[in-house]
Parts: sequence; C-alpha cells; structure tokens
Amino acid sequence: MSKKNQAGGAPVKKMPFTKVIRKHWLLLLMLLPAVLYVVIFSYIPMTGVIMAFERYSYEGGIYFSDWVGFDNFRQLILAKKLGMTTRNTLLYNVAFIFLGMVFEMGMAILLNELLSKHFKKVAQSFMFLPYFISWVVAGAIMYNVFNYEKGVFNHILTFFGAEPFDLYNKPGAWPFVLIALKIWKQTGYGTVVYLAAITGIDQEMFEAAALDGANAWQKIRYLTIPCLVPTMMVLVLLAIGNIFRGDFGLFYQTVKSSVILQPVTEVIDTYIFKLLINTGNVGVSAAAGLYQSILCFATIMICNGIVKKVNPDYALY
Repeated sequence: MSKKNQAGGAPVKKMPFTKVIRKHWLLLLMLLPAVLYVVIFSYIPMTGVIMAFERYSYEGGIYFSDWVGFDNFRQLILAKKLGMTTRNTLLYNVAFIFLGMVFEMGMAILLNELLSKHFKKVAQSFMFLPYFISWVVAGAIMYNVFNYEKGVFNHILTFFGAEPFDLYNKPGAWPFVLIALKIWKQTGYGTVVYLAAITGIDQEMFEAAALDGANAWQKIRYLTIPCLVPTMMVLVLLAIGNIFRGDFGLFYQTVKSSVILQPVTEVIDTYIFKLLINTGNVGVSAAAGLYQSILCFATIMICNGIVKKVNPDYALY
C-alpha cells in the first residue's frame, strides 16, 4: 500500500520489511542485545503468573504443579486484608504523587530563582543527598531518634519535664511520618528533573516579559509553570502506573513487623512479602502479585486514555 506525503504530492511507497532488514542490518544488529535483554528478563518471566493458579510445589516447579484455578484468589479474599492493603497503597501513593509534584516543582523553581550559583549548587547537593540513603539506614536512624526508652527525641522531652512520646504505638501519627519520609527522600531527585526542564525553556520569553514589566512571581506563574506542565504530566502518568505498588523499603524498614501499626501502614507489597515468609504459600502470594499488576495496568491505561482525549500531546502513547 502507499500513502501520500504531507505536501499532497505523489504517493510514497512503503518499503518491504525484508528490504528494511537488508538496508539497516547493522543498526538492527546493534539493537539485538537490548531486545534479547528485554525478552529474557521481562517477557519470559511473565509466564510465571501461572503460579497464581497453581498449588505450587518444589517437585512440580512453575509449570508442572497442581492446577487449582481461582482457589488462591478465593483464599486471598477470605483473608480480609486485601481491601485494607489496597486502600492504604492507593491513598499513600496519591499523597506521594501530589505532594511530591508540589515540592519538587516548587523547589526547582526556588533554586532557579537563586542568584548565587555557589549557594544553588550547595543547596541542590544537600537536597539530593537523601536519595542515596537506603531505607535500612533511614529506618535505623528514625528508630534511634524516636525509640520510646532510649530515643534522642524522648531524652530531650524528659529533660525539659515533658512526657515521652511513644511513636511506635501511635498508629494515627504514621501516615504523616511516612509521607514526610517519602517527600524528604524523593524531592531532591525530582527537583533535578524539573530543573533540567526549566533550563530547556526559551530564555527570550523571560527577557520579553521583563521588558513588559513582569515581576518574578508573574514570570513564574505565566511562563515557568505552564512550560513545566508537559514534564509534570509525563512524570505523573509514569507514577500513576505504579500507584498500586508501595515503596517496600519505606513501609517495611521503618515500620518492621509491628502489628499495632498494620492497619495504617500495611501495603500490598509488604503484605505479599509477609504472606510468603509467614505461610510459605507461593500460590497465594503469586495471586496477590497478579492482582496488584492488573490494577496497575488498568490504572495507567485508563489515565493515559483520559489524557489522550483531553490533550494528546501529554499522553505517553
């Protein structure tokens, strides 16, 4: 078949696939390692989802264990924890996405407005530092600070005559604690992305706005923020694709296995991990993982479809 070119001229013939291979064989050969990597480590492991429908045994392995159909999903529902963990995962991620976007974009704009380049580099380095601290270290620091008996925070409170605060027995405080920890850790990385987007904005617009008498706030409101919207939309859509996946390090290393805090801190990832460790039931754990993946896939497809209808330029595909 043939297509007309954009100028409305003669139809352009589509090159046969075999001819494309002969013409660009060297480029395709260079692409082959990446394709093999994706196939081997991304697509072939997907066949393991059949464990969600099996009573897994080490003798039968992944492909030859006893088939049980939807029995693993029935056990998952009867455990009555799936709703709670799904709710927690969704609400935490909504807070992470929204507040992360506000803090990351806000800090990027503030850093961009700084006149001192030396101070800007120092501030950016200090903001980026938490990204390299593992949740294991962050959890240990937090425990040593807020431990009821030996924590630094409670030592300070008792020194001034106040009652010690038992954070690890206060479930109501933990949503704020976890959100604050996540924002503290991810803001530096996200700020770098937005700063890179700001540097790509045409500076002539700011010069023209200055000549028209615009102040710094007006430049930010009418130029910087609108120019950052495409970057923001791409980052938000990518984050929405993982909206039902919790940050395992955050929710496990800071909370550990506290039963008291489970109603407000348990997410799907930690639930699957504890389910596998405590029961050893691979099939039920695989069913929970498949449930999580289906939710993530459906969410990104729906959100991307909505964005595509509203403004196709902001869609991922």
